[in-house]
Amino acid sequence: MTTSSLINKLELPTITSQKLQGWFKSISKLLVLPFIGIMIFLFLWSVAAKNIHTSLGDFPGPNAVFQQFGSLYDEHTAEREKADKFYERQEVRNEARLASDPTYVVKIRNYTGKETFLDQIVTSLITVTSGFLLAAIIAIPLGIAMGLSKNLNSAVNPIIQIFKPVSPLAWLPLVTMVVSALYVSDDPLVSKSFVNSLLTVTLCSLWPMVINTSIGVSSLEQDLKNVSRVLRLPLFTHIKKIVLPASVPMIFTGMRLSFGVAWMVLIAAEMLAQNPGLGKFVWDEFQNGSSDSLARIMAAVIVIGFIGFVLDRGMLQLQRMASWDKSATTV
Repeated sequence: MTTSSLINKLELPTITSQKLQGWFKSISKLLVLPFIGIMIFLFLWSVAAKNIHTSLGDFPGPNAVFQQFGSLYDEHTAEREKADKFYERQEVRNEARLASDPTYVVKIRNYTGKETFLDQIVTSLITVTSGFLLAAIIAIPLGIAMGLSKNLNSAVNPIIQIFKPVSPLAWLPLVTMVVSALYVSDDPLVSKSFVNSLLTVTLCSLWPMVINTSIGVSSLEQDLKNVSRVLRLPLFTHIKKIVLPASVPMIFTGMRLSFGVAWMVLIAAEMLAQNPGLGKFVWDEFQNGSSDSLARIMAAVIVIGFIGFVLDRGMLQLQRMASWDKSATTV
């Protein structure tokens, strides 16, 4: 046996042990520690729930909330079956009418049953995404312009600082009045409640994107500015080739913050605007006051938090894909 092979043989267990330790640490960080944290939280929740008594009964523990998830899904399934039967009856009726009168114009009426919990989740996701995208269309160009022009930044920044802390509860009455005055149609494409929620989300999620985008653009390195001047790049080429690539980390940081704000604002907006989303579900259950209402509200709270977490992780992945600075996307 040669000396090199003997050294390799002696070093192999050490390397393997280090790899196993690294794998164990990774598994612990990804699975074991979060599992322990969740178990401790569920235990404390169970203990606290048994000692909290309300006018509607005991505060719901994990088991009661878990049962409500099953009930909410069963309600969704039953409502979909009603909708399917409703459309089947229409088809049979229309076929019979056509058989007796070939000139009959077929009419399909929409099912007007109540929104289920799953339907309300979809509605909330559509509303928050629409409001966020509208805010991004306004905020990112404005932030770029403010970052490129100190004069514009000085003029607009005070307005941003004034409106940034305004609560959605203050915006919503104003938005409602404006939409009621301007959005007048006998056959509206979307409901006024949806527009009210969307615009409220947009107004409240603008500011983090504007601020972070302007900071990212204004902090552009002088060397990059000099390169643009030497090449005599036109303004839009300068923005496309120099400004945007260098500002992507800050822009996406602002977008992540705005998406989180948008999701929080949406729930409050839906409660007051009565847009059929998760906020309205929580409000309706609170007004209902049944023995299961607290457990259903708690189930909605968990879903709201989980969706917010997923949206944030999704934005983080988009940031990693678009950003050259991977160190800025680790949180």
